[in-house]
Amino acid sequence: MGQDLHLKLTIRIYSGDDQRCFGPGIATLLHRVEAHRSLRAAAASMGMAYSKAWRIVHTAESVFGCKLLSSTIGGAGGGGAVLTDQAVQLLAAYDAYCADVQAYSRARFEEAFGSGLGTGQKGADR
Repeated sequence: MGQDLHLKLTIRIYSGDDQRCFGPGIATLLHRVEAHRSLRAAAASMGMAYSKAWRIVHTAESVFGCKLLSSTIGGAGGGGAVLTDQAVQLLAAYDAYCADVQAYSRARFEEAFGSGLGTGQKGADR
């Protein structure tokens, strides 16, 4: 083949009523809340409006039935946000699942579309 091929997968979780509730966007947002200790700063680091960040978090919270962030109001020490234990568990499960799917998919992709595809070696009997 003329160009190198690569695989790009994204995993999104949907509720029973087909509402998107968790995926790479909120996962990144939660990871950045961990780093910045603030939803506002996490959203800003992604170029996302604070209102959109809250909407995404609230949607996931309603679907999963648990709080994902523990927030404190600003003041002398400033406000902030941290992940709840449930959010840490959810994020770890999502990250592990994505890693497993990526590893499996890369292997299958290489079998199906590897370097021998254009030469008739790999995938020739499919």
